[in-house]
Amino acid sequence: MSFLGNLVDSVVSFANDSARSVVEEVVNPTVSFANDAARTVSEEMVNPTVSFANNAARTVVEEVVNPTVSFANDAARTVEEEVINPVVSIIQNQFQRPWDVLEQQQILDNLQESNGSHFPGDDYHSPDRKNWMAHLSVVKLTLNKIVWPGTHDSATNGIGDPVFTRWLGECQTLSIFDQLVLGTRVLDIRVQEDRSVCHGALSSYNVDVVLNDVIRFLSETQSEIIILEIRTEFGKKDPLEFETYLVDKLGQFLIHQDDNLFHKPVSEILPKRVICIWKPRDSPKPRRGGLLWNSDYLKDNWIDTHLPWTKFQSNLKHLSEQQPISSRRFFYRVENTVTPQADNLVVGVKPVTDRIRKHARLAIYISVCFQGMWR
Repeated sequence: MSFLGNLVDSVVSFANDSARSVVEEVVNPTVSFANDAARTVSEEMVNPTVSFANNAARTVVEEVVNPTVSFANDAARTVEEEVINPVVSIIQNQFQRPWDVLEQQQILDNLQESNGSHFPGDDYHSPDRKNWMAHLSVVKLTLNKIVWPGTHDSATNGIGDPVFTRWLGECQTLSIFDQLVLGTRVLDIRVQEDRSVCHGALSSYNVDVVLNDVIRFLSETQSEIIILEIRTEFGKKDPLEFETYLVDKLGQFLIHQDDNLFHKPVSEILPKRVICIWKPRDSPKPRRGGLLWNSDYLKDNWIDTHLPWTKFQSNLKHLSEQQPISSRRFFYRVENTVTPQADNLVVGVKPVTDRIRKHARLAIYISVCFQGMWR
């Protein structure tokens, strides 16, 4: 038994030693190699790949996603600021503007109701509007005592296309001759380079039509004096040699420019009949003392508004700032009209100007009686 026991112990010890040797010399190195290999793969392949993927993802986020999001945000902000907000503002304004007009018209209606619209001399009605100056005392009546009735954009009765565009620029429906027959004595004529009458982008007949109507009227009357203002329309070029053309056409009727003329009675001015004021844009203005008058002799303070009370207030304000007629050496024009606005739904001339036209007598009353502005 002792021998067998020793043998068994020896075999077991050998097996243990062999197993230990296998573990130490084979298994452990293999495990260590595997661990090292795994660590190497992790450090040299997996980690760099993960790091590369992370860096790539970060790069995509920083260089693609974020700029795209930022661009989208900027684009949305731009659309909001430059498209949506202006459109919303326009829509809001379109809803508000009719109320603004009604409110301002009500102010004028109330003012007219409380103050009336009668003024000294308004009960006089000439028996012949075509010759109303002839029925006044031309021996005593000086030029600066005349209140001159006139029209705005006088030669627009044939402006533009009769169907599509005329309603945008037609301030007058009557010819120049018919306006003069009805009593108009101040004409506002706009021309362009080819001598066509125009109003903004719209054009009409040649200015010859206007001058022929003026000459016809003068030939049928004896004591009527006309202030004929002709200007080059805004944004247009001056007609070539237009000053010479006007003198040749109207020479026999033209009243020489003279600062002392304002205090002369009409009888001393006749038989000359036309004060022609030529306002070029780029050409030299007419010289003092010549047959044509320059822009220094017809002044106004026109404002671009479609609101009647705003225009009414502006007219009164600027009238109050004028020097007395006794020392004035120019004609001062007050236009009782308002102007269509391009960003408004109502752009036709007639419906817009109707807002203030009915208050013309009120304007005269306030100026003469209430404010004491016409002296």
